[in-house]
Amino acid sequence: MGKVHVKIDGIQVYVPDDYTILEAAKEINIHIPTLCFLKDVSEIGCCRMCLVEIKGKKSLEPACVYPVYDGMEVRTHSPEIIKVRKKNMELILSNHPAICQSCTRSDSHCELQALANMLDVHFSSYRKYQETVTQNAAVDMDDGISIQRDPNRCVLCRRCISICNNIQTVGAISAINRGFNTVIGTAGNKSLDDTMCVSCGQCINVCPTGALQEHRDIDAVWDALYDEDKYVVVQTAPAVRAALGEEFGNPIGTDVTGRMVTALRMLGFDKVFDTNTGADLTIMEEGTELIDRIRGGGVLPLITSCSPGWIKFCEHNFPEMIPNLSTCKSPHEMLGAITKSYFAERNGLDPDKIVVVSVMPCTAKKFESQRPELSVDGRADVDLVITTRELARMIKSIGIDFNAIGDGSFDDPLGQSTGAGLIFGTTGGVMEAALRTVADIINGVSSDSIDYVEVRGLEDIKVAEVKIADLNIRAAVAHGLGNARKLMERVKAGEHFDFIEIMACPGGCINGGGQPLQVSDVRNWVDFKEKRAKALYKGDMEKFIRKSHNNPAIKKLYKEYLGMAGGMKAHKLLHTHFVDRKNID
Repeated sequence: MGKVHVKIDGIQVYVPDDYTILEAAKEINIHIPTLCFLKDVSEIGCCRMCLVEIKGKKSLEPACVYPVYDGMEVRTHSPEIIKVRKKNMELILSNHPAICQSCTRSDSHCELQALANMLDVHFSSYRKYQETVTQNAAVDMDDGISIQRDPNRCVLCRRCISICNNIQTVGAISAINRGFNTVIGTAGNKSLDDTMCVSCGQCINVCPTGALQEHRDIDAVWDALYDEDKYVVVQTAPAVRAALGEEFGNPIGTDVTGRMVTALRMLGFDKVFDTNTGADLTIMEEGTELIDRIRGGGVLPLITSCSPGWIKFCEHNFPEMIPNLSTCKSPHEMLGAITKSYFAERNGLDPDKIVVVSVMPCTAKKFESQRPELSVDGRADVDLVITTRELARMIKSIGIDFNAIGDGSFDDPLGQSTGAGLIFGTTGGVMEAALRTVADIINGVSSDSIDYVEVRGLEDIKVAEVKIADLNIRAAVAHGLGNARKLMERVKAGEHFDFIEIMACPGGCINGGGQPLQVSDVRNWVDFKEKRAKALYKGDMEKFIRKSHNNPAIKKLYKEYLGMAGGMKAHKLLHTHFVDRKNID
């Protein structure tokens, strides 16, 4: 890779020759506005917000995709450029409803609003056409189980198409029609629920407006909390505590576990449990399943089943791999089942009056909680799922000063967890947690070497050879469904693996579709996934107990109630089955 000299707004900069003008300008802190651009996701230059002048060229060019060359001279903010950008913004706003007060993106997360303010462009332009479009498009609202689409708010940036088709390789949405009639939609204008959509929510994360958001379950949670006949239990996933603080102005990667627990108590939940405890329980069942399959000649590789987006993706695209999936329920579903059985019995509670609410970083968990396969005796393991963002809205709605409250502790017995349960929230974490327990069970002794760093990090697909006693376990980790597809093709081609972890979202649950939104200026230039992951690994290191099988609450649960891991009672409560969806939708 060579380097070239480029002059931008009269400032000389020396940058790699594979840079774009946008990247070169960033090096010298010159801000060029963008709307459609999202680094490594959508780089198509369709919004024309980043147009610049290049000496020697008659036309304006998009900085986000135009490569630099030696001797290039660029102007980024001439009167002509500003005029063109404002006109482009006015045209975009002409097809956009000016009802910001009802939009979930309006609280500083709307990139369209921020850009309009920066360019001093107002929604009043072209109002007549805007009202016509809003009235005609209203019928296209799609309020699905996990994701809500509002075409009225769409600015046709195509970020959602890029991440759905190119990164996740799901292909549930595309551009339909042409010109002012163009919309982003599904084949046959179906609801996302009736397509191959896996509800991962990555489209929500990259949308610059409120055209995509999670299906909101906040009102249902309030109804349960205010119902005196209900006993409402809440549980929080590991990744939530590493991101919730961002909604209250904390730096990315701030661990807010204690304040989160206090806030949940202030909201009125009867018990505050930790999904990490469910993660420890998952490791006991999944680790036992792995050992049984290796020792007993079972179907290999064993593939983790914690990510509901991945599970639905597998059911649609690789149904022949369903026998490879672990039969374990995901951690929050396990904890829900235990809450309505073990906890209910021990505390004399009617399980039909218990409402289990899961706070998840994931929109696909909403779909998962409604799967009939995830119930016991006709009773759903989890009743309601809200995202990290929804929890933040609940906290704000009753005036809790999140940054001023003290630290609380999870309730016993389902609030005790280990470092292994905590790292479930990042790619490689489930694998590492499982290996810690599997190694001790097979060796018969507690190992001091428990940091399996070879499965950590944000590399697309990680492969590790782990020797445990007389076993050589070949493991693989993939995050993001495009990478999962590549890994499954390698398995189908005959490459041997014993154990595979897959998470649907790039980076894992820390970047789930329900996590706090980060605008493109952050997503493009800050590795927020790594910062959130570091918070989980730091918490793991600080835990006194870092192996799932050493969790005293889990030991007690098996001794008093479940019996042995993988036993009959455990299978009834903690295991499930999956559906071949190859010919569905």
